[in-house]
Amino acid sequence: MTSETPGWDAIDAALERLYPGVEPRHLGTLLKWALGGPDPLDGISFYPRLDPVPHWHAVTYGMSELYGKQSDNPDESGWGFEFTFRIRRDPDEVEPPIWAANFLQNLARYVFQTGNWFEPNHHMDLNGPIALDHVTLIRAVVFTEDPELGAIDTPNGAVQFLQVVGITADEYDATQAWSVREFLELLVRHIPLLVTDLGRASVTDDVNVAETVDEGRRLDGSSTATLALAEFGWRPDGDLVRLVMGAHVAPRVAETLLGRLPFGRTLRLDGPESSAEFSAGSFFVGTAPGAEDQLQVVLTDEALDGLLQVLVPLAGVRAAPGAEPLVVEIVRSEIRDPEGNVVRTIG
Repeated sequence: MTSETPGWDAIDAALERLYPGVEPRHLGTLLKWALGGPDPLDGISFYPRLDPVPHWHAVTYGMSELYGKQSDNPDESGWGFEFTFRIRRDPDEVEPPIWAANFLQNLARYVFQTGNWFEPNHHMDLNGPIALDHVTLIRAVVFTEDPELGAIDTPNGAVQFLQVVGITADEYDATQAWSVREFLELLVRHIPLLVTDLGRASVTDDVNVAETVDEGRRLDGSSTATLALAEFGWRPDGDLVRLVMGAHVAPRVAETLLGRLPFGRTLRLDGPESSAEFSAGSFFVGTAPGAEDQLQVVLTDEALDGLLQVLVPLAGVRAAPGAEPLVVEIVRSEIRDPEGNVVRTIG
């Protein structure tokens, strides 16, 4: 008899191999997304763990094709992945954290609404605490293949289990200035299975970790080729070209430029309506024919130094010394919670 839920069954089989005989706490969705419901995930299973540290191992159902095959891609099921999330728990805790379920639904909603999917070594700045009802330094996430579940083949195509890893703002800066992959290899030495712990401090507070990151940045540069920024754009301003960006992202752009251009790599900034690509060489600012919304900026060492001087989290308009005709306008950033309330102003 052919199963009506071949994708779901394949996920269950993978979890049974890892957790034989264990009954998870499963949170289901009452009204499915396909029927007009607000939550893209049909369910999330939480498995209680005691090793190597007590934690919940959450696994989603809904990013892949759980029922019949619908997409035209025979090799991948749905988006090609399901989220996993490991959250530190009290050994006596019997109910899974609802905030984690809501967060996974929000990630899924972002993918379904924007069409932007996640892969290993992708990253996301959350612009605030990962859990609003907790005091925590975890303010960003990166993605990696789940070290225990890996990837599976299903009747609807391949599915990778993509683990969400919560990190602090300092750690996120390190991934941008250096490398998500390299930083995760460093992080797992301190946090087995990359369990997200809302109560932990930044590992960059450790002098040895900070020195390793600095050395990696100096030797390897940054692996971040593109920054997608909600607070970025550019426009002609008479004989000048004005770069406009939020105070929140200006220091990150500076760090990433410093980790890219001196190593002969480009950096692309993608804003909502325009983009700019930066590279090193003979100075040039302009657009290519037929691509008037894409600014090309080629910087000498002197021009790069001048641009870095004005990429600071302070509102105002400043000329970039040695990089005329570039001027930089830094605008105040408003950090909002998921309900749209302003919780912090930068700049």
